Amino acid sequence: MIIVLIGYMGSGKSTIGKELATILNCRFLDLDDYISDKEMTSIPNLFKSKGEIYFRKKETEYLKELINTSENLVLALGGGTPCYGQNMDLIIGNTDVRSFYLKLSIPLLAKRLFKAREKRPLISHLNSEAELLEFIGKHLFERTQYYSKAQYTINTDNKTQQETLEELVAHLI
Repeated sequence: MIIVLIGYMGSGKSTIGKELATILNCRFLDLDDYISDKEMTSIPNLFKSKGEIYFRKKETEYLKELINTSENLVLALGGGTPCYGQNMDLIIGNTDVRSFYLKLSIPLLAKRLFKAREKRPLISHLNSEAELLEFIGKHLFERTQYYSKAQYTINTDNKTQQETLEELVAHLI
């Protein structure tokens, strides 16, 4: 079984994914890290040198490769992955895949991301929490239609990591 974690940047996909993989005794992969390894360059360099269209094609290619593996796997997607091409259809159309949208409210996302914005090129130029709130709000307005196609939505507001993990595991039993 492949477990795919979907959500906005900062929603906890990698943190929760690593813990879930440990609980389930399987491998954890972050799709962006996988792409970086396969392409032998960072995601920002890939965007800069080959462009977004090339990146999105590779993203879909590697997503297909991973969700069609026979290996048990927890896979965290980049925040934009579900929104491009037929990526969500690939995920929800595969009977061996369980998809989870880790949903965090805009104010909590902004609070979490504001401190780490210099490490995230998409938001590094935003200088106030108010700007970040507006940016996230617009992005989520566009992305929610894709995120909500996941089989399960886990609202992580005011939940501990352990409570989120327990809810995820309960859906897998």
